[in-house]
Amino acid sequence: MGQQPTLNLDTELFLSRYWQREPLLIRSAVNDFSAPLCQNELAGLAMEADVESRIIEQRDDTWLLHHGPFDAPDFDRPGAWTLLVQAVDHYSHEVAALRQLVNFIPQWRVDDVMVSYAKNGGSVGPHYDNYDVFLLQGEGDRLWRVGNYCDSDAALQPHDELRILADFETQQEYLLHPGDILYLPPRVAHWGIARGECTTFSIGFRAPRLNDMVSRWADQLLEQLDPEEFFHDARMSPATRAGEIRPRDRERARAQLQAALDQTSSDTWFGELVTEPRYESMPDEDMLEYARERLLHGAERLQLSAAAKLAWQQEDNTIVIFANGDSQRYPDTVLPVIMHLCATGELQNSMLSEAMASAPAQQLVHDLLGRGCLYVE
Repeated sequence: MGQQPTLNLDTELFLSRYWQREPLLIRSAVNDFSAPLCQNELAGLAMEADVESRIIEQRDDTWLLHHGPFDAPDFDRPGAWTLLVQAVDHYSHEVAALRQLVNFIPQWRVDDVMVSYAKNGGSVGPHYDNYDVFLLQGEGDRLWRVGNYCDSDAALQPHDELRILADFETQQEYLLHPGDILYLPPRVAHWGIARGECTTFSIGFRAPRLNDMVSRWADQLLEQLDPEEFFHDARMSPATRAGEIRPRDRERARAQLQAALDQTSSDTWFGELVTEPRYESMPDEDMLEYARERLLHGAERLQLSAAAKLAWQQEDNTIVIFANGDSQRYPDTVLPVIMHLCATGELQNSMLSEAMASAPAQQLVHDLLGRGCLYVE
């Protein structure tokens, strides 16, 4: 794509009015946009065993789902169908660059860039998602019908794997051309239909489930609590009704529980949860040894893996760095290095030299190599 893509959008207005509230059509969102991946390249990825891909087609009133990897004959089928490939940004630097369009949203919120190709009339049916998405039109045109907000009670068509709405009422309709973007907040019903052959780049966001957050938080809390501390009820009044758990007993239990919750000293559970990768990204030992050898002999550039999930938080004089679901504390002297790495996706020249001259930053580099977040070019 040449230069880095930029988004024609008032980001402050967008976040205050539209983000997680209502859909927004952004015409010519990317100037002179040229799709960074063509349909043949997408089909090639869908033929790889380690790439998640699907084909969805509609025959009369029946929706069919096929899982990859695919062979060439799979793309020569009659009727309307759609190919969807997940996490294409993990395999293409040009597609990964599209994430910079939404760099005003915290990086840990971005999930991946899914790319779809559809024949004329191809669709995945009316549905809703539980996450935000920016739908960037690549090649060709796609008609988007936008419906109402949905919840878990929305009626679905019978299917073991696809979540296609049984009832859909169009509220708005947009025909997207190359470079246009349609933003959709969570749970807004939508239905995309190809007008001729087309490709769409879907920049999706992650949002942890509340039950997962509670589970992780509770797990970390249990690790910190003293197992020899018990419920206590000194100065208890006499029991007057046999077998009763009295209101005062329940009040004591809640108060002691709240006191235990208030004494927690760490909240690394959240960063670990939101940086967990969906796809395995650990390097094998040979690759890791090669990278360490290159680094030892003066490698000039370290690149952040497109599949890496990296974030950090500051606590007093330490920086907690989250890498692919793990956390590690470092002195705050590593802050310039981790900020530069998150902002640019690389360490090179003076910044790399600076990192390797500092023991904590050097340890950080080796830890990120071991977690599969960095590689040597």
